[in-house]
Order: sequence, then structure tokens, then C-alpha cells
Amino acid sequence: MAGRRKAPEPSLIDALRDLCAEKEIPPEIMFEAVESALKAAYRKNFNQDDNVEVTLDRNDGSYHVYALKNVVEEVFDSVTEISKEDAEIIKPNAQIDDVIEIEVTPKNFGRIAAQAAKQIVVQKLREAERGMIYDEFTNRESDLVKGKIVRMEEENLIVEIGKTEAILSPTEQAPGDDYKVGDMVRAYIIEVKKLGKGPQIFLSRTHPNFLRRLVELQVPEIQEGIIEIKSIAREAGSRAKIAVHSKDANVEAVGSCVGQRGTRIQSVLDELGDEKLDIIEWSDKSGIFVANALSPSKIISVAINEEEKNCRVVVPDNQLSLAIGKEGQNARLAAKLTGWKIDIKSLKQSKTDALPDNMHEVDISTAMSFVKSHAKKNKQSSN
Repeated sequence: MAGRRKAPEPSLIDALRDLCAEKEIPPEIMFEAVESALKAAYRKNFNQDDNVEVTLDRNDGSYHVYALKNVVEEVFDSVTEISKEDAEIIKPNAQIDDVIEIEVTPKNFGRIAAQAAKQIVVQKLREAERGMIYDEFTNRESDLVKGKIVRMEEENLIVEIGKTEAILSPTEQAPGDDYKVGDMVRAYIIEVKKLGKGPQIFLSRTHPNFLRRLVELQVPEIQEGIIEIKSIAREAGSRAKIAVHSKDANVEAVGSCVGQRGTRIQSVLDELGDEKLDIIEWSDKSGIFVANALSPSKIISVAINEEEKNCRVVVPDNQLSLAIGKEGQNARLAAKLTGWKIDIKSLKQSKTDALPDNMHEVDISTAMSFVKSHAKKNKQSSN
């Protein structure tokens, strides 16, 4: 049996250890990469037909090449098989179907291994680094990140986040965003893909959950689970509505999100630029929720059809345009927020249009109280 082989040159081992520290790669990944490289080098330079295993000592860096052979009654393939009699010479208690390791490390293997392994080791390092980046950011999907714009590629902003780069495409930039190379940008991770060249991270500033994460950062009660964001409707760069609910009767949801004199929501508004924001009180009573969602308009009555999720809302004559909003935006966002189809009528129109038989009016007195008491808060969050 061959004796213990000299460890690879210290410079190689030192370089591998340095790379582990520099790339923050677990040493075991590096050891496996080296073993893979040594095995490839042996098979290329000595005997590619051998069924071999290469081990690298985790303590001193010494290596061994072993031929693996199955113990059989009759040998048909001497490359992969060994007789029981011959196996017992190496391992006295060898049994049929055992696998015997026979050391075959060549004396001049060190120099060849170092040369042949270099490319494979580098490749494994890159794969390991890419894998770690992929694992890290896969776990961070749906998170907010902040990074520096390092360049532009075909209108895409390439954002440096940590040790990797992400893409912020034009379609994921809000109208009014005007970033240039060198600027810092905050965005939401919408997807992480594992491609041939490594992980690709895609960012967004238009996704509704970008707004969700911004608000969560500023409201401790949301982080603590006392207040819940129930739904979001957003037209990025223009206007958004968020429905919130407090699980604690002593904690007021809208007021907590807006903060005293709008202090909590101000950083969110700063990030959104010109985008307006309405904070809405969620309700499990559909009519009240719809009425709240149409804030800041006053509501006279709400009639609903629960099965079809249709409703008719009546507003004062002078509030019709406010309820509908510019180009229908307020009504459109309210519909997205609640999941209801909303037909808005002025008081005058409602007197001539009979209420459909499949609808019934609901009590919205709570909503009226909400609109009155929170008009000032929503004005703060929208300005």
C-alpha cells in the first residue's frame, strides 16, 4: 500500500484558505471543490477508466487517491471488481458486495494536480459564490433593499446591493423617478432567478408591496402585529390607498399609521415623491368598507348585492366629482381596494334611478363617523 503523500504546496492551500475568507464561503465547499479537481486531474492524466475517489485531509491538506472496487465471487471487470480472496489481503474481514478502497496515489501527482485543478477550483468558487447569493436573496424576496446605481444597460438601472447587482427596469420605475448613476435607490425585490451566468435579482418601485414595506418600516404597531395592512390599491406615481385594521380596540389604526402631525407617514411620502396616499379604515362590513374607501368624499348611502359584490353609492351632488376622482381614479382605487364593483350616483341621480331589486341599503353610520374624524389625517397623508 502506498505511503502517506506529501501535502500540496503551502501556497496552494494558503490561497484556498484566503479565498474562503475573502468570498465568505464555508471551507467545506472549498474542500469538496479541491477533491473534485484532484479527481478530474487524476482521471485525465493517469487512468480515466478507473473508478476512483479522492480525499483531502481537512486538517493538514494531504490527499489520497483510492480505486474503488466491489468484492465479488468471480471477477469480470478488473477495473471495478476484486475477488474476495484478494480483498481479504487488504481487508481481512471483507465480504461479498463490500467496496474496497485501494490507494493508487501517483508519486508525481502533486504538480499535475495543482495545474489541472486551478480552473476547476475557480469554477467551483464562482458556483459557490453564486449559490450563496441566490440562497441569500431567494430568502429576501419581498424585502426592501437599498443600493447604489452603478450603471445603465438599455434603460435598465443596474443597482449594486451588497456583493451583487440587481435590475430595476423602466416598467418597474414609478413615473417621476429620475435616477442617475451614483444615486442611492430603495426598491422591492419582486423576483430572484437562477440563470446560467448566476442569480438575477429583479427590483420594483411600482409594486403595491413596495408601499406596504415602506409603511411597515415606519409603524411599530404593524411590526408588532397590532395593526394589519388588509389591502393596497396603487397607481404608482399618482395615488394609492391602504386599508388598515387594529386588533386592539385601544389602538387607532389610521392615526397610528399617519402619526402625530403626519410624522410617521412623512418618510413614506418622501420616498413616493408626488404620489398621494390615503390611509383607510378597514371594516368587515362591506358597505362601511366601501364608504371608507371612497374617502375623502362624503357618503349618503350604500346599497349592496353581496352575491355579485356590486354596490351603489350615493353622494351629495357637490361631491360626485370628488368621489369619482380625476379620470375616475378615486373610484377605481376604491374598487381595487375593496374588491367591489362600485356605481356612484349623486343624490339627484339617485332620486330618478330606482334601486335594483337585488340590492339593499346598509347602515353606514360608522363610516360617516370615520370620514369626519379622519378627514384631517388623510389630508396630512395625501399632501
